[in-house]
Amino acid sequence: MSTVPRALTADDLPGTEELLRQAGSENFTVANRLLGAETCRHLMAIYGYARLVDDVGDEATGDRDTLLDVVEAELAAVFSGGSVGHPVMRTLAVSVRECGLPDGPFRRLLAANRMDQTVTRYETWDQLMEYCSLSANPVGELVLGVFGTATGDRIALSDRICSGLQVAEHLQDIAEDHGRGRVYLPVEDQERFGVDEGSLARAATPDGPLRGLIAYEAARAGLLLSAGAPLARTLPLRQRLAVAGFVAGGRAALRGLPGGADAGGAGTGARSGDRRRTVASAFPRAFLGR
Repeated sequence: MSTVPRALTADDLPGTEELLRQAGSENFTVANRLLGAETCRHLMAIYGYARLVDDVGDEATGDRDTLLDVVEAELAAVFSGGSVGHPVMRTLAVSVRECGLPDGPFRRLLAANRMDQTVTRYETWDQLMEYCSLSANPVGELVLGVFGTATGDRIALSDRICSGLQVAEHLQDIAEDHGRGRVYLPVEDQERFGVDEGSLARAATPDGPLRGLIAYEAARAGLLLSAGAPLARTLPLRQRLAVAGFVAGGRAALRGLPGGADAGGAGTGARSGDRRRTVASAFPRAFLGR
């Protein structure tokens, strides 16, 4: 006698504690105390949603597409005023209401994770940037929404910062992503530098061709950060400090890569113990919006 599969619900999604525990391991501070308790609460709500979507798309066992459908149904309920089951989504509903956040950025984050289920390679830099417009840029738009400063010009600058940060994360996670069957280094650039599957599999100890490719993409990411850095100058002091911290953190991450660099010069390949000093040295430039 056959049994009908149980329909998946919000109870099948990753739990709140599991998601928010990861906040301390992120490259960039999620809730800067300088911004105040209310702003931090809203930023953590956005972070919880982004982590939920990413964990379902990257880590969940079973039918990830169906689980993403569950998240999408929860998101629809957030914006329609319906019944919301998952604690992270209930928290998000409060921030959406209090900050007047739009649904578009949240839906684009979902679309990025749906893409991850079928797209494993990007032929060109432009294609990778299209992916970043779904996977990273919406977060910056939502942060500006929480700040109450989400103008078109600011969102355009934020998009550049977020894309640069996303590329930096990809360059840090080459081996991990390759283990999942995904590569976020443009195929045309891999061919240009002579990087093959073997090089990608051994990314934890990169060979010469891969180091060259990492340096090349890190420089591109640094240019994106520099193109978006003037956003800081347009914001009030506390928000300016936060954005400068994101930019400085991104530059530090790039300099910490093997052969890494940002737009300001050659990378140092700094160890994690040097990270705080690297961020501190990068902060003044970022605070000035450069």
